Amino acid sequence: MTGMLEGKSSLVSGGGGGIGRASALAFAREGARVAVADIDPDTAEETVAMILSAGGEAIAICGDVSCDSEMKAIVERVAAAFGRLDCAFNNAGISGYQVEAAGLRTAEWPEASFDRMIAVNLKGVWLAMRHEIRVMERQGAGAIVNTGSIAGLIGLPTSSAYVAAKHGVIGLTQTAALEYAPSGIRINAVCPGYIRTRMTEDAMRRRGPAILANTPLARMGEPEEIAEMVVWLSSDRASYVTGAAFNVDGGWLAY
Repeated sequence: MTGMLEGKSSLVSGGGGGIGRASALAFAREGARVAVADIDPDTAEETVAMILSAGGEAIAICGDVSCDSEMKAIVERVAAAFGRLDCAFNNAGISGYQVEAAGLRTAEWPEASFDRMIAVNLKGVWLAMRHEIRVMERQGAGAIVNTGSIAGLIGLPTSSAYVAAKHGVIGLTQTAALEYAPSGIRINAVCPGYIRTRMTEDAMRRRGPAILANTPLARMGEPEEIAEMVVWLSSDRASYVTGAAFNVDGGWLAY
C-alpha cells in the first residue's frame, strides 16, 4: 500500500524539533520528499538524518521565516530540489518565554517582545504563504497547513501577543482559502492544545496542574498526534477540506 503523500514534495518549517520534526517524519513515512527548514541548521540536519536513516528523501534548509528574502529562498530551494511544491506546513513559531515575556499580562509586555512574536508567528506565516502560493498557482494545485493554536480560537491570560498572532493565523488561513480555492490550493490550520514540546515546558512549570485539570483527556498531547492531522490535511484524502481550523487539544475547547 502506498502512503498518503506518495510522490509529493513537501516543506516543513520549524522542522528541527517538536511538532515540526514529528510532522516531517510523518510526511516521509507517507511517501513525500521533505524539505526541513529551521532557523537552527543543526536541528534541521538532525531531522533530515532521521528521515534518511528510515529510507526517506529529505533536505535541510536554514532560514528565518520572518525575513522575506530568506523565506523566498527557502521556497525556491524546495522547488529547485524537488521540481515542485505540493504540501507546505508552516509551523515555525515561538512562545512567550522565548521573547522574555513569560507570565506577563497584556500591559506588561515589552514592545520589542510583542513585535518579535508577531513577526515570527503571524508575519512569518504570511510570508511563507505568499511564496508557496505562487509556486502552487503555477502548478494548479497544492495544500498548505498553518500552525494555529487553541490560543487562536480563545483568549489565554498572560499570552496576549501569542494569542493575537494565532488569531491572525486563523484569519489569514480562512481568507487565503477563499482566494485560492479556484486555483486548486487548499489552505487549512491545525490548532494544537498543550503538546509535549520545549515550547510548553515553561507553561507547564507555572500552571501544569490547572492545564491538565481543564483537559478532558487529562494528559498532554504528543507531537506525533498533531502530525497525523497535518498529514491528512496535506493529502488528497482531505480533498474537500479548506478554510478550516482543526483543534487537536484533548478536549480543551469542549468545556
